[in-house]
Amino acid sequence: MKIILKEDVRNLGYKDDVVEVKDGYGRNYLIPTGKAVIASPSALKVLAENQRQRAHKLAKIKADAEALAESLKDVTLTIGAKTSSTGTIFGSVNAIQISEALAAKGFNIDRKVIEIKTPVKEVGNYTAILNLHKEVAVELPFEVVAE
Repeated sequence: MKIILKEDVRNLGYKDDVVEVKDGYGRNYLIPTGKAVIASPSALKVLAENQRQRAHKLAKIKADAEALAESLKDVTLTIGAKTSSTGTIFGSVNAIQISEALAAKGFNIDRKVIEIKTPVKEVGNYTAILNLHKEVAVELPFEVVAE
């Protein structure tokens, strides 16, 4: 089934993308929760017109994301965590803690755009990926230290 996404859905697509999904996923989750609509011919025409009108706004949003990515390239975070004597963290470091550390440095980044590929369970150096725009992503190095 073809659907038009009304908002970004992780591992599926971004707002206004036309994607193919299984019928059950579309009818039982995406459409009832308001994340998508069925891609009928009339809905596709409305989408094309809306995209034509928003083209310059989208260019500004992408330029802002690129400027933010450029300013984040030199940022390195240090996150303190309670650890055992062997260097293992009690719990783990997640996107919320990275978002709070960025907020302390003056960057307002939503935790939903922060992606950590490997679980952070020990003291050391790691990398997080910030998906600022569908075409702009930046790698952010961070260090986990014992408190």
